[in-house]
Amino acid sequence: MIQVAYARHFEAARVVRLCAGQIDAPQPRLVLAFCGGKHAPDEVLAQLRSAWPDTPVVGGSAAGAIGYDGFGYSGLELIVAAFNDPDITPRALIETGLDNGDFAAGERLGRQVAAAARPGATVLLLFDSVAVPGQFQLHHASSIVEGFEAGLQGLPVQLIGGGLLTDMNLSDGWLFDGAQVRKHAAAALVFPSTVAASTVVLHGCRPVSTFMEITRIDGAEVFELDHEPALTVIERMLGTTLGGGEGHDLSLLATLGQKHGDPFAPYNEDDYVNRLILTSNRAQGSITLFEPDFRAGAKVQIMSRDNSLMLQSVRDGVARANAGIDPATALLNIYIDCAGRASARSGAHLEEAELVVKNLNRSVPLIGFYSGVEIAPFEGYSRPLDWTGVLATLRRN
Repeated sequence: MIQVAYARHFEAARVVRLCAGQIDAPQPRLVLAFCGGKHAPDEVLAQLRSAWPDTPVVGGSAAGAIGYDGFGYSGLELIVAAFNDPDITPRALIETGLDNGDFAAGERLGRQVAAAARPGATVLLLFDSVAVPGQFQLHHASSIVEGFEAGLQGLPVQLIGGGLLTDMNLSDGWLFDGAQVRKHAAAALVFPSTVAASTVVLHGCRPVSTFMEITRIDGAEVFELDHEPALTVIERMLGTTLGGGEGHDLSLLATLGQKHGDPFAPYNEDDYVNRLILTSNRAQGSITLFEPDFRAGAKVQIMSRDNSLMLQSVRDGVARANAGIDPATALLNIYIDCAGRASARSGAHLEEAELVVKNLNRSVPLIGFYSGVEIAPFEGYSRPLDWTGVLATLRRN
């Protein structure tokens, strides 16, 4: 019902032929495709449309791709999932205009979903992460999701998703909308009521500070923690000077985490929403987070990215996912993996994606991609997450 193909090649025509040759359906109902950023998007899409002339292609750029037949982040990867059964094929809804406001575009997309979906529907949200190429200016997932929830007007859905990147340096991003390549756009793939999803979130951070209050913040830029410059506090807590010339390396070492539930409960990685640090401003003593959803007065902790904890979280999370898989009803595994978890960025001695590929139940197809941000259910409400892997298993109801 769903077939997945993975390939890597420097020629767009060749990489598409390699994938298309693994799909035996002559005309799928829909193709979900994630493509490395070294390929020209229009050329890849033209080749995909040539392989399947009447099939909509949805997806977009990815910092890398993850499948049973291979994974990597060279920028030359392509992974596709072909949906062949109309009873499980999602409907793709598209919204443009993220450059005119993330919340407003998210709200318009939410209204489209509210008109098309039934209560409890599974929705895969994909969007172009990069607002201004090469300048570390992002389309914020938190604002998109807040607008999306507003547009739903109370309709409950199970929302998962990720932000699309061309590479790990946040250089650019783009979306396949079914027929063309888009910038500043988002897609909601609304699955029929016959499809549900189970989700496991894989983490890898642990707190290295007590709780501190955000005492000054403007959007995503945190100026003060406990009335001290935020950068000074973080450097003192970690015992090192952080950031390169522009401060962009800061995100490789630490995050800010907000613990939910009982603040005095024993440590549980599932209680935290962590925010990667995008840049720092030494003159201002500030840090800029990936998302603008922390508020003044919020209690946060400095979180150290722990590679050993990350790898153990993958082992434990995949085991939980496997335990919930019924091969008789399972349809597709989707792995949305923060690009920062790749060993080239994290410095881990193992690729955590390799642990997913090796240990996941192979009776169920897998399509995965390296993302800029991950979206998953959290305490009854889907939220953007940073430095996580979101492993969702689609199944037939």
